[in-house]
Amino acid sequence: MDNLNTIKPTIILVFGATGDLAKRKLFPAFYNLYLDGRMPEKFEIIALGRAKNSDAIYRSHVSDNLTEFSRNKIASKKEFEQFASHITYLQNDIDKEESYLLMKQKLDAIDSSFGERANRLFYLSIAPSFIETISNNIKKLNLAANPDQDRIIIEKPFGYDKNSAELLNKLLSKTFDEEQIYRIDHYLGKETVQNILAFRFGNSMFEPLWNRNFIDSVQITVAEEVGVEDRGGFYEGAGALRDMIQNHLMQILTMVAMEAPTSLQADEIRNRKADVLKAIRRIKPEEVKHYTVRGQYEKALVKGKTISGYLQEKGVDENSNTETFVAMKFYLDNWRWQGVPFYVRTGKRMQEKQSSIVIQFKPVPHSTFSFGKEGMMPNRLIINIQPAMDIRLQFMTKKPGLSLSLKPAEMVFDYFSCSTQSPEAYETLVLDALQGDPTLFMRSDQVEEAWDVVTTIQEAWENDQSLSLHKYEAGGWGPEAANELLARQGHSWASNTLNEEVEKIEEQKQKEALDGTYI
Repeated sequence: MDNLNTIKPTIILVFGATGDLAKRKLFPAFYNLYLDGRMPEKFEIIALGRAKNSDAIYRSHVSDNLTEFSRNKIASKKEFEQFASHITYLQNDIDKEESYLLMKQKLDAIDSSFGERANRLFYLSIAPSFIETISNNIKKLNLAANPDQDRIIIEKPFGYDKNSAELLNKLLSKTFDEEQIYRIDHYLGKETVQNILAFRFGNSMFEPLWNRNFIDSVQITVAEEVGVEDRGGFYEGAGALRDMIQNHLMQILTMVAMEAPTSLQADEIRNRKADVLKAIRRIKPEEVKHYTVRGQYEKALVKGKTISGYLQEKGVDENSNTETFVAMKFYLDNWRWQGVPFYVRTGKRMQEKQSSIVIQFKPVPHSTFSFGKEGMMPNRLIINIQPAMDIRLQFMTKKPGLSLSLKPAEMVFDYFSCSTQSPEAYETLVLDALQGDPTLFMRSDQVEEAWDVVTTIQEAWENDQSLSLHKYEAGGWGPEAANELLARQGHSWASNTLNEEVEKIEEQKQKEALDGTYI
């Protein structure tokens, strides 16, 4: 296997190695990096779990999971066996000090076999409640004593509110320096999210327009077709605000709204993103109802199949007030974005899986052209993150023919036309952590600012029962109140392709004609 990098010898320790994240994302990421020659020349993966397993049994378990979840399947048995030879299973009880003593012995033995002290990457794929115990034991035995060589990756959720996030940051700072802590948000590893920086700051045609003078509004949507499935117990303590808005959507918003960095150094980019979070206007308790909509999906017939409502899901309280949908409007109080509404929405059991960013430009000051009753369609730049991965520019052109009338057109850059084997988000982020590049990981101040943005909303929803929880049918686009949130300013949720947008306009025309309101 040709190695394409010069990463120092590394030991990766995976806490929760028998869990869902490890089988679906982490080991496929390790395997694909190995196939691409991106893993260190010398590396070992120590898989830690409560269950009793031999190396052979666990490696077989990894093989089955790669067959199901990896973008690169096992094409060569010999190649997989070479990869698997780097994997060791170690039975581990998080609460017992002797487990960490065994871990230390294993680390020392690997260092001895490498002929040098290896880098150590601790990956905590476990519930947040275990972080304190693990961190304290790592400190007690000096397992991560070298800031230049040792790192820890923490999965979300990072706390459940601002106070818990601050406490967790203080706890980790007792064992690790800030530069050792990698708070992961897998959305920042996605190709199209990363490309926002290149698209904005690498092209002179867009950055001069990227401000309040030319942009009318911004929409960010992260919609999921699935429900909570077997995560009802977890979701009851989270909800869409904590699970999605505070991290994924906030991080996408910072990429869209940040100022141009003076360099691509990690701290410079993270400083600019932190500036955005600080600039987000905090919503006052009495304004929560005006700026936010929350919903909960209920039973519906979708594609001929009856889909259960949230209250019927396993592990969910029958009287639950937990939201599965959130739509919000934010403003940024800074020079670039003053007065531009940022609309964000996320939900489960939506019509389709879709993550997208819609930049809507202001209309021309005066136009002699028209396109139907509502005037010309606005110019839009749409960045589709998943499952589609493309960038679309929508604009008006002359309709072929003798009359001077317009029609909408769309230019598309499709990632899949360039590469059908784009790296998964976890591959990008794991490689960055191995290389010691924290650019795409969250810093402590970013996490705390993001929690601060939603604090009053959390408190209002928990304490004020008069704030409605709107029901919406599974398989739709959320409650009608989410449409009204935008309609107050003459906006509507945009489709992520031109064809869908035109179809939506035509359907509205037909509806208005039947109602006798369209002339």
